[in-house]
Amino acid sequence: MLWRGAALVVLVALPFVIAALLVAPPAPRAAERARQGFVGSATCASCHAAETTAWRDSDHARAMAAAAPATVLGDFSGVTVTDGRHTATFRREDGRYVIRTDGPDGAVADFTITETFGVDPLQQYLVLFPDGRRQALPWAWDSRPREAGGQRWYHLMADEPLPAGDPLHWTGREQTWNFMCASCHSTGLVRGYDATTDRYATTWTEISVGCESCHGPGAAHVAWARAAARGEDPHRGLSVWMRDRSGGAWRFAADDPRGIARWEGPPRQSTAAQVETCAPCHARARPLVADPLPGARFLDTHAPMLLERGEYHADGQIQGEVFEWGSFAQSRMSRAGVVCADCHDPHRGTLRAEGNAVCAQCHLPARFDTAEHHRHPAGTPGAQCVSCHMPAVTYMGVDRRRDHAFSVPRPDVAAQIAAPDTCTSCHTDRPQSWAARQIVQWFGPRRRDEPHPALAISAGRNGQADADALLAAVATNRAHAPILRATAVSLLPMPPSQATAQAIGATLLDPDPLVRAAALRTLDGLHPRNRLHAARFLADETRLVRIEAARALAPVPLDALPEAARPAFVRAWEELLASERVAAERPEAHVNIAGMLAARGDMAGAEAAYRDALARDGAHLGALVNLADFEARRGRHDAAEAALRRAVTAHPREAEAQHALALALARQGRTADALPPLAEAARLRPGEPRYAYVQAIALNQLRRTEEAVGVLRANIARHPRHRDSLIALATIERDRSNFVEAERLAAEAAAINPTDREAAALLVQLRSLRQRMPGLR
Repeated sequence: MLWRGAALVVLVALPFVIAALLVAPPAPRAAERARQGFVGSATCASCHAAETTAWRDSDHARAMAAAAPATVLGDFSGVTVTDGRHTATFRREDGRYVIRTDGPDGAVADFTITETFGVDPLQQYLVLFPDGRRQALPWAWDSRPREAGGQRWYHLMADEPLPAGDPLHWTGREQTWNFMCASCHSTGLVRGYDATTDRYATTWTEISVGCESCHGPGAAHVAWARAAARGEDPHRGLSVWMRDRSGGAWRFAADDPRGIARWEGPPRQSTAAQVETCAPCHARARPLVADPLPGARFLDTHAPMLLERGEYHADGQIQGEVFEWGSFAQSRMSRAGVVCADCHDPHRGTLRAEGNAVCAQCHLPARFDTAEHHRHPAGTPGAQCVSCHMPAVTYMGVDRRRDHAFSVPRPDVAAQIAAPDTCTSCHTDRPQSWAARQIVQWFGPRRRDEPHPALAISAGRNGQADADALLAAVATNRAHAPILRATAVSLLPMPPSQATAQAIGATLLDPDPLVRAAALRTLDGLHPRNRLHAARFLADETRLVRIEAARALAPVPLDALPEAARPAFVRAWEELLASERVAAERPEAHVNIAGMLAARGDMAGAEAAYRDALARDGAHLGALVNLADFEARRGRHDAAEAALRRAVTAHPREAEAQHALALALARQGRTADALPPLAEAARLRPGEPRYAYVQAIALNQLRRTEEAVGVLRANIARHPRHRDSLIALATIERDRSNFVEAERLAAEAAAINPTDREAAALLVQLRSLRQRMPGLR
């Protein structure tokens, strides 16, 4: 289970005795966390026996453990397993658990397993290396019952060759526990990365997720509990207070025909604290601070992933391994004030009731748990609320997880955006059109969320002509969830149309910080002189907003800012740099820092940051491509070309590398030399119309016009709304005196965006020519 880009490591649970949970942390940093007030779950257990008993068998308590007979579930009897690409042998030796497999240099060797991750439905294993890295093995034990297909070893990426040196190889950086996983699976964790030596000294106060992972350091609470006079501390010394004392409750109103409970009474005191305590480990998010303590606001410590293509379908359904927060944040339940603990026992981690009973806490069974509502026979899978409202996706081969958006099935919308729907996921022999007709027959044609926001998200992702207006409508509609509005803002097309500009202006003033941060990020597409209004957000109450304001203002000279904003910029700029240095072990962090320093005019600092990136991965594609651009801007074209040739050699099937090399050659006037990598980029990525467009422009510059026309026509056939290809082909046809065809193409380009002045001017020119010269073809 990961909280960053690559979904590689799953951390699940395993049963063992409480003594194994309370492992002493490695020296020397345990004292550091002790000074911050961590006391350990054993201390809590002395007063909170019932909670400890419930927690002891939870997935949290069993998130990680030292490898021992009580914790290891896999078969280490000397069995050898192969899947055709990968082979491993598992055995016991002198009390150790050993795997024999290919190591960091590609040679087969023995590795001692030091820790286990989880139990249900799979268990993974860690190996500790001399530099302090713990690496997650790619072989997992399927702990499901044998009759369910379990009790076997299997490779998590069986279809990938994964040679040594690949970042996805089990010894590569994408499988490093210290960065990818540790903060959410141990308590009181200090990652302890030393950027100078590229080593870790990671420590924890408890090896698994203990009481203080959620409630915060307990020393002050223990002192309060032991004090003779406890005083008036309303939070009893706890840094995270999650008990609600409002006196309110979820109740059904007799006069509400909806049959949905409402919160009655004073506002709930703990709503934000509960959700934001769970969010850092149940969201795909980038950390903004190192080793944050529980109790901080989520957007002060993390930047959550928005509804990105490939991770979420356009209607918000989960697709990649994104965990729960991102889908829950979309839900009506979240906006109504429902929290995780309304459905899940916070100590056991299990549902508060089984089946539909957990939903019946707030959804009247007489209204919803009936055939008139779910349209399936009682007692069948189709009659379960989760079957229609919480579609499941299987990760890591066997780990089935449910979407938490609690959305209404819309097969009609799913068909328009090429997304799955819950109806035809079960009725696999039926088309989505059938499911859509059934729902209309049952519930009528009207829907509460017309036009559906998924259509706007899909339009933005696919560059549709009307995307700006559709996205602007979603972004500025505060009835929608903030994560949906922030996603709509992030997709607004640049350069800005009137609709885009108005939406950015409105969302910069949005009350939700996630939306404000997304609006600030769009300013990257504007000229620096048009970003000055970001200065007002440098002192925003939310860290994520402050650092996005600083990022937007990176190319703006300090003396161009209002004098009163300059100290705030300096502070926010340091927060921004610090947020990138949190991931100092990753090359992409140094690439980001290099880009920001270059924007500030610190060329020496930027060059050093690029060196740091390549020191961590000499073949990192982003580092090489961005370094080449950096060198070219300084007039060092030979150095730029050398970096890009390294990129192409290391990544021959990456279109980005080929395209970047071609552009570098073209800038030097070597258009003929640029043609082969341009053609290769277009071949590798036919779904990216820009690559074929640039190839056609180069061909036309070399007077290979017929070839250019062929490339453009093929590109337009694949991408009929690619504006630049239409304009280019219209211009070529005009120059070849094919005026009717040129006018047709220009009209198509102008129709994509009525505010496109270049397309409109070309169309006017061509129509004028045709009117003056009627005989033109």
